[in-house]
Amino acid sequence: MAATMKLGTLGHAASMLSTGLLDEQFQKLLLLQDGSDPNFVAETITLFCEDGERTIGELTKQLDKRCVNFDEVAAFVHKLEGGSATVGAQRVKNTCIQFLEFCKEKSRDGCLKTLDTLRVVFYDVSGKFKAMLQLEQQQAEATK
Repeated sequence: MAATMKLGTLGHAASMLSTGLLDEQFQKLLLLQDGSDPNFVAETITLFCEDGERTIGELTKQLDKRCVNFDEVAAFVHKLEGGSATVGAQRVKNTCIQFLEFCKEKSRDGCLKTLDTLRVVFYDVSGKFKAMLQLEQQQAEATK
């Protein structure tokens, strides 16, 4: 994708980098793209978006319980933190780090507030990733 990414898609990615949504790990991910697996980056991003949605749903369920198991909550947050680090979703990763602090403190209110922030940040980056992939797909179809 790095080699074949079209100008509009690169501009979209550059915008995400310049606003701090993404970090240099995203650029490293692009460099892993090669001809042997032309969909590697798109599949990695799609997996991050799908897993992230499920994880946020699980976090919501966990924090809605009468008795919150903060170890389970932390395990879900770690999962999302790892996925965000893989794709370079810097703001999601940083929000997860804050979330983990509230898990350590066993602060339900802190976790709930951070979950709200996490939703906003995750869906922002996820929406932009999806738009970027859609643009890439449209550009690929236009060149066929």
